[in-house]
Amino acid sequence: KKGGVTVRASNERENRGEEEERRKMNKKKIFSLAKGFRGRAKNCIRIARERVEKALQYSYRDRRNKKREMRGLWIERINAGSRQHGVNYGNFIHGLSKENVQLNRKVLSELSMHEPYSFKALVDVSRKSFPGNKNVVQAPRKVDISSINA
Repeated sequence: KKGGVTVRASNERENRGEEEERRKMNKKKIFSLAKGFRGRAKNCIRIARERVEKALQYSYRDRRNKKREMRGLWIERINAGSRQHGVNYGNFIHGLSKENVQLNRKVLSELSMHEPYSFKALVDVSRKSFPGNKNVVQAPRKVDISSINA
């Protein structure tokens, strides 16, 4: 019996030591993640743990939102580029899909910004799929720049 009790006590001490190590590691990790936070959120473990948890929730959420926002930005850029050539975004994309052009919106966005001649060629390809349809092709808007320079 005495041997069993001492073994159990030594096991409890070992377990306590392991728990303490685990807690220290958790504290270290929490404080390293809380680096750069303001006020007690970087010094006090309870507040730091809450703030780190919330920060991780925000980052999880925003990794998904970033994808949506980027797609919206690409669509805005494609729309602006295609309207310069007299075609709106929806008709431009529909025309490309009819002509079996398989470029994604990210690439089309980059082309509209950095390769205007290539993008113009794509607009022309898109236009070909709508022969004689007056609603698809609009004349580019004329902008009076004299008031801007004044």
